[in-house]
Amino acid sequence: MDLLELMKQRRSVRSYTCEMVSEEDLNKILMAGLLSASGRAIRPWEMIVVQSPDTLCKMAESRDHGARMLEGAKAAVVVIADETKTDVWTEDCSIVMANMHLMASSLGVGSCWIQGRLRKSAGEDSTEGYLRKLLGFPENYRLEATLSLGMPEEIKEPAEVTKDLWEKVHREVYGS
Repeated sequence: MDLLELMKQRRSVRSYTCEMVSEEDLNKILMAGLLSASGRAIRPWEMIVVQSPDTLCKMAESRDHGARMLEGAKAAVVVIADETKTDVWTEDCSIVMANMHLMASSLGVGSCWIQGRLRKSAGEDSTEGYLRKLLGFPENYRLEATLSLGMPEEIKEPAEVTKDLWEKVHREVYGS
């Protein structure tokens, strides 16, 4: 399958079966993140892999809405970065997330990007603060997002590039 076909098939998956994600697939997903492009090759990001069902259930409270799928996930990868290393840490982390999302799809593993930066937890804390307390990452590390992982309960239809999407493409100047 070529990359464009893979991108069409990549969908956010929020419902998972009881089947575990294999260690081999999890390692391939992590390698896709580790091989990500990074501004000036600084690689300010680090990843926290969570597979404990108890911790995943607690992580479902990390957002006031939009993180419930973690209760059924078999793993999650939390992407954080040392903000003192570069001012483009958010972009670098986003590349990591996108690469892992695509790799998961290529392996038949369902995944969902759960935005954490600038979000609130189900309680009074920020998502970042909640996950920092739960997972113990240092104060100088900032949260970008969490990628939930599990075997998909259903396979969705591939996305298509519609006329409406093509209208978002402008050549030479806006509006052309």
